[in-house]
Amino acid sequence: MTTPPVCNYEGSDYQTSFWEQGGREYEDRAEAIALRRLLPKSGKLMLELGAGAGRNTPRYAGFEKIVVLDYSTTQLAQARQKLGRSTKYIYVAADIYRLPFRDQQFDAATMIRTLHHMADAPKALSQIQNILQPGAIFILEFANKLNLKSILRYWLGRQDWNPFTLESVEFVKLNFDFHPQAIRNWLKALNFTVEKTLTVSHFRLGILKRIIPPSLLAALDGIFQPSGALWQFTPSVFIKARKPSGSGARVIPLHVINLFKCPDCGNENLEAREEHIYCPTCQSKWAVHDGIYDFRQQMEST
Repeated sequence: MTTPPVCNYEGSDYQTSFWEQGGREYEDRAEAIALRRLLPKSGKLMLELGAGAGRNTPRYAGFEKIVVLDYSTTQLAQARQKLGRSTKYIYVAADIYRLPFRDQQFDAATMIRTLHHMADAPKALSQIQNILQPGAIFILEFANKLNLKSILRYWLGRQDWNPFTLESVEFVKLNFDFHPQAIRNWLKALNFTVEKTLTVSHFRLGILKRIIPPSLLAALDGIFQPSGALWQFTPSVFIKARKPSGSGARVIPLHVINLFKCPDCGNENLEAREEHIYCPTCQSKWAVHDGIYDFRQQMEST
């Protein structure tokens, strides 16, 4: 099956170099404020898409179980080291375009700082819609092409692409900015209802971050975030969307194996074997190593 290309952080020190040493405390605090405003206080089963090293995962503590998903196993290993081996967390390496989960299971999902790596964003969003229960909440963050900096650069002739058009722009390989209306159009086509929009990182300027403490800058950001209901001109936008209510939701499974389906053939009756998961329908084998379920590629037959 051919799928769009994937941005792989395997072996990356992204958590350390970008977040811990990259002067991003303000952005992290501002995103925490947005998540508190949008996230349900509690729930049964949460899916965190593009979890990386688990930066946001502790913010979902109200959920009974959290599936921590990323394409990179090294990022997941860092998340497991941070979060621990509690049964609350299930670590899954998978391609968002080929999610290995049974339909209509999760009562919430988040996708923060991940959509900007999606070459086919509508396809990724459709995969997420499939695995959410009726009435489930989906919190999506996206990189906004209609931000003030890009508008000014365009007006001054310093960038070629037009921030006002709906198509996405790939400014670096597998790094995309999206127009807010395009995101809303895609969500509407998947029958999501957008309940709230927040603008985030209003003050993402080096000079401001150098002279104003991150806690104060984030608090100021929090004051302006609700303006997202009127306009979106910040580099980051958060959306709270809801899948339509209806029947078909599944009961949270007692055993982890019952979360999964084969990403190759769609079979839901997988078998837990020693160090791998086996699909009796297509004979695929998916590795399980050190607590991480790896559905990226089949294991080679021995």
